[in-house]
Amino acid sequence: MAEQQQFYLLLGNLMSPDNNVRKQAEETYDTIPGQNKITFLLQAIRDASAAEEVKQMAAVLLRRLLSSSFEEIYPGLTLEMQTAVKTELLTSIQQETSPNIRKKVCDIAAELSRNLIDVLVADWCVSCMPSRNFPGIFGNQQQHYMEVIKRMLVQCMQDQENPQIRTLAARAAASFVLSNESNTALLKHFADLLPGILQAVNESCYQGDDSVLKSLVEIADTAPKYLRPNLEATLQLCLKLCADTNLTNMQRQLALEVIVTLSETAAAMLRKHTAIVAQIPQMLAMMVDLEDDDEWAMADELEDDDFDSNAVAGESALDRIACGLGGKIILPMIKQHIMQMLQNPDWKYRHAGLMALSAIGEGCHQQMEAILQEIVSFVLLFCSDPHPRVRYAACNAIGQMATDFAPTFQKKFHDKVISALLQTMEDQSNPRVQAHAAAALINFTEDCPKSLLIPYLDSLVQHLHVIMVAKLQELIQKGTKLVLEQVVTSIASVADTAEEKFVPYYDLFMPSLKHIVENAVQKELRLLRGKTIECISLIGLAVGKEKFMPDASAVMQLLLKTQTDFNDLEDDDPQISYMISAWARMCKILGKEFQQYLPVVMGPLMKTASIKPEVALLDTQDMENISEDDGWEFVNLGDQQSFGIKTAGLEEKATACQMLVCYAKELKEGFVEYTEQVVKLMVPLLKFYFHDDILFVPLTVSRVRVAAAESMPLLLECARVRGPEYLTQMWHFMCDALIKAIGTEPDSDVLSEIMHSFAKCIELMGDGCLNNEHFEELGGILKGKLEEHFKNQELRQAKRQDEDYDEQVEETLQDEDENDVYILTKVSDILHSVFSSYKEKVLPWFEQLLQLIVQLICPNRPWADRQWGLCIFDDVVEHCSPSSFKYAEYFLRPMVQSLCDSSPEVRQAAAYGVGVMAQYGGENYRPFCTEALPLLIRVIQAADSRSKENVNATENCISAVGKVMRFRPECVNVNEILPHWLSWLPLNEDKEEAVHTFDFLCDLIESNNPIVLGPDNSNLPKIFLIIAEGVANESVKSEDACSKRLANVIRQVQVSAGLWTQCVSTLNETQQKAIQDLLNTA
Repeated sequence: MAEQQQFYLLLGNLMSPDNNVRKQAEETYDTIPGQNKITFLLQAIRDASAAEEVKQMAAVLLRRLLSSSFEEIYPGLTLEMQTAVKTELLTSIQQETSPNIRKKVCDIAAELSRNLIDVLVADWCVSCMPSRNFPGIFGNQQQHYMEVIKRMLVQCMQDQENPQIRTLAARAAASFVLSNESNTALLKHFADLLPGILQAVNESCYQGDDSVLKSLVEIADTAPKYLRPNLEATLQLCLKLCADTNLTNMQRQLALEVIVTLSETAAAMLRKHTAIVAQIPQMLAMMVDLEDDDEWAMADELEDDDFDSNAVAGESALDRIACGLGGKIILPMIKQHIMQMLQNPDWKYRHAGLMALSAIGEGCHQQMEAILQEIVSFVLLFCSDPHPRVRYAACNAIGQMATDFAPTFQKKFHDKVISALLQTMEDQSNPRVQAHAAAALINFTEDCPKSLLIPYLDSLVQHLHVIMVAKLQELIQKGTKLVLEQVVTSIASVADTAEEKFVPYYDLFMPSLKHIVENAVQKELRLLRGKTIECISLIGLAVGKEKFMPDASAVMQLLLKTQTDFNDLEDDDPQISYMISAWARMCKILGKEFQQYLPVVMGPLMKTASIKPEVALLDTQDMENISEDDGWEFVNLGDQQSFGIKTAGLEEKATACQMLVCYAKELKEGFVEYTEQVVKLMVPLLKFYFHDDILFVPLTVSRVRVAAAESMPLLLECARVRGPEYLTQMWHFMCDALIKAIGTEPDSDVLSEIMHSFAKCIELMGDGCLNNEHFEELGGILKGKLEEHFKNQELRQAKRQDEDYDEQVEETLQDEDENDVYILTKVSDILHSVFSSYKEKVLPWFEQLLQLIVQLICPNRPWADRQWGLCIFDDVVEHCSPSSFKYAEYFLRPMVQSLCDSSPEVRQAAAYGVGVMAQYGGENYRPFCTEALPLLIRVIQAADSRSKENVNATENCISAVGKVMRFRPECVNVNEILPHWLSWLPLNEDKEEAVHTFDFLCDLIESNNPIVLGPDNSNLPKIFLIIAEGVANESVKSEDACSKRLANVIRQVQVSAGLWTQCVSTLNETQQKAIQDLLNTA
């Protein structure tokens, strides 16, 4: 008895709010043997005198114990003890009076039966019925008991005497559907349960219980096609509940959530029900649900949107449904409603109409773009609306459209929009409107082409300066800061776009900005101070080092002072992320001179980059005690478990990691002192944040992994200065993790970055950087990526046969295809780096991928597959010849045929291949060079060969002809082809191939080739023109070896005054300047 009482104390301590007490209790609990735990926990659950929270805790712990340690503990119990456990649980289910405890005991029974399925299963069904975990109890015997399960669920949902049983049965049916989401046959068999579930949704909502409605949301999310047979009934029910103002806001929003979720998970299925647009007025009606607030316009603190409000829920739903269903369906219907709302005398309707326009921009992009003129003209009228909240909504719509339709929006409407926003920013009596106009201006300028903004610079600067001075006075006199915060960011945005054109205005702003940073030290001014620090650093970056240097020292001292106080800043202080970014900008401005500040900067930066967010693995019931409002986000792992991560500090961590990348990139060997600690931080972050190979979702988390990947080749560059041994040690620390990350990363955007970085690392480290184990693992992963590529294409083809296939589905499939092709380009990058580093030694390893690469270049494959398949074989020829010829049977015929392909990208890859055959391939490739030449010429001489889409392929063909003449002259009549080749120069688009052509041209000139120079050097003016255009188009750069050779050709001509005059007189001013630049720099 005493032991049991001690155990009750322990349970109480496990729930203690005091971390130390709880930690000590957890350590004590872990030392108790498993069998004893079961005894103590069962006694606590069955003890009628025990406090309910103690019994609840005991139930949760017992379920966890059976879930995580069943194999270790249960088989070791005596047969009598095992029977006693079952009996105690069944007795407790029957006798327990507390519904909460009874539910939790059912969960334990379900957990146990999942592991111990036997002939008692049918008896257990009824006992466990109230548990939400019910479906899981059937284990691998589920198929055997299918009819039993279905019959029981149907009977329980028809129990007219017990509404609670009907509700629980509906939840159990929903859980069963969810746990079998991928079993199409089973879902079809259970389709006739859906009307009962829908009926229970309706009934339970009016009893104040939204649990079945939540289950319906889950079905819409996870198994939407289950709803197809009763889709109309589902939609009608949800619309009815959504419109019923007698229900709670949460219930109405959940009903709307079912429809919105379906628009995301089964958009094509929903689009067939055109009556779906009937819900749009319902969303708009929710957006009108606003309260009058006399203080609103003067508020100086912006509170977060009330996410529980109908207005916010309606706006969010409209945004999502527009993205899901697409503008073709949504815009025609919503446009007439919005226009009516905008003409309503009630400000709430006008406000809702403008906010609706903001919400649908992304989803209706294509359709809205066609009528943008009409929309913008109409919206701008509301910048002068009598009600401040409508003017606010007009600014919101302008800001959103400036982002959604950039840069078209800026190009078409710059004059009207800038004028309207500046006018609205003068609304001194409504600071909140002023601030939002400034925010809209930020959106506008961020994506505004520099050339468009310059003519407005004087006016913009004047307005912003006047407002800044006035608001600075207000801050001193009244303490108000909202408008000043936005104006400071507006100034930063204008400077960022204007760049060096902002120089004349620098002295107008910098003294005031420094004054704010020096004096805005109070806690409530932290955001203002952070934004001002950002503004100063952005202006410095815009105007450049020369203009900024006189202030640089003072600004650095201000930043250093803030940095010194860094340790005193609270974790959520907004200054932290602004400071981190400002230091990185200062690094870009000062270059190598920034190195001296690293000892001050790196400590806090590493501390922020090392933040470890709080995570938790929770039962579904435990999640009820944690709200997402507390800064937690969750991913459902299934099996009644969720993985949660506390997002506080994540944004700062991601920014800090990106800044470390910036320092490594800018400072190179100057960053060497920190490479070791940074690499130790970054390598583990390649897998941030996984749980059992399930990736956690927030975008911030993927930003951390991208920064980690980006940093790897940069850190190797920094460490080079320490010598090969140090460099190799660092590479060994990275290599395994990078390869594993390529194999496990599920986010394609992050994966492409990891693959790109890995390829750069191999190029940097060179031959010998991968051992046999690395090669084996890498080969398996790349093979998997290629197989996945083909499998995904098959799946997309299958989706094109689906009954719900339509043009919007095709758009989604095209996006997926582009994603897949991008990963294929990264496979090509990795193979390129391996071939260029290891040469022909790597060919035996490559053979495991050979058939997959051959499959890529089959004539029936999409053009992108053929392009990248050929690029891989190009690399084999370029880096692994003459041994490459043993694979010629696989790629030579497709490569020659591809020279005439309808796709310019495929022609380009094939032409490049012919060029490297000539340059590197060896004797075996001679016949193919001869065969390819007329095909190359045919492409070059085609009427549209220089059109935008064809020019790169054509220039590769010209370069290939040059390489055949240069390296395989025996394959071609050089004297016949050379005049033509000369007439095709210079290459303007493909800079790499341009260098090859100029190298060959130098060879020909230096050897006094009579065909190139012409009789009496008559071709020299033409040669001058080619060189001048090459330099003017930056096809030749001063660092290229051929630039010195070209300059020497020009200098030789300079010796003859008459010849020089003749050559230069044919050039225009730009071309003459290019010749002079070449002489000055080469």
